[in-house]
Amino acid sequence: MPIISIRVDGRTKKAMNAHKDVKWSEVVREGIKKRLQEEDIRKIERGRLLKAVELTNALRRRSPGFDSTKEIRRWREIRR
Repeated sequence: MPIISIRVDGRTKKAMNAHKDVKWSEVVREGIKKRLQEEDIRKIERGRLLKAVELTNALRRRSPGFDSTKEIRRWREIRR
């Protein structure tokens, strides 16, 4: 298994030393795994969002001969 090193400030190290029963390497490993899962989810969500934007842009086009202003006015007149 590859090895990584991290740095913590003196206060944090002192607090960690007060909890000798905790396997800090396991805490760090689990934290890294959790963050990687969150990043994977964000990547999937970003992909879905981009796909939705592309689809919306593809569907957003002007209809020939359609004037929304005239249509709104027409419906307002009908309601009166």
